[in-house]
Amino acid sequence: MCGIVGVLGFQNSNFRVTKPYLARLRDQMIHRGPDGAGLWIDPALNVGLGHRRLAIVDLSPEADQPMCNEDGSLWVSFNGEIYKHAELRQELNRIRPRRWKTDHSDTEVILHSFQEWGIDCLSRFRGMFAIAIWDARSREMWLIRDRIGIKPLYYTLDNGRLAFASEIKALFADPLQS
Repeated sequence: MCGIVGVLGFQNSNFRVTKPYLARLRDQMIHRGPDGAGLWIDPALNVGLGHRRLAIVDLSPEADQPMCNEDGSLWVSFNGEIYKHAELRQELNRIRPRRWKTDHSDTEVILHSFQEWGIDCLSRFRGMFAIAIWDARSREMWLIRDRIGIKPLYYTLDNGRLAFASEIKALFADPLQS
């Protein structure tokens, strides 16, 4: 089990993401990911993703999250497992050769799938997952859960921003939450 967290400040909001703010939320879930932790904050300071890692599928540091694609236009924080991700990787390579930074990370397969098929990539995913994808080109945040809802994903809309996490106690740690 891993833990994801993130925040998106709306256009007319004065909210700015900071490392201490995002780390505070993320680290409420340290038990979900004792193998590592990561943060990414958009240079405009209105979007941030965090991750607590329990390394299972790919143990290498190249599989750390949040993870981005080659040009930094897509960012993902992911909890769960995409079954048959190796077959999806092969399908993506048949469409066109890709530069992979990992040998077998299902997280990276999510990135390349979203890059290839957009949100329609979900029709190819089987597994249990909660995924946050930030598309910097379209300025869209996608929050995604598996069809049955095995992996938790909680969110709140408050004070000019969307905040989300794998556990509700992470959202309760938000000092701006009313």
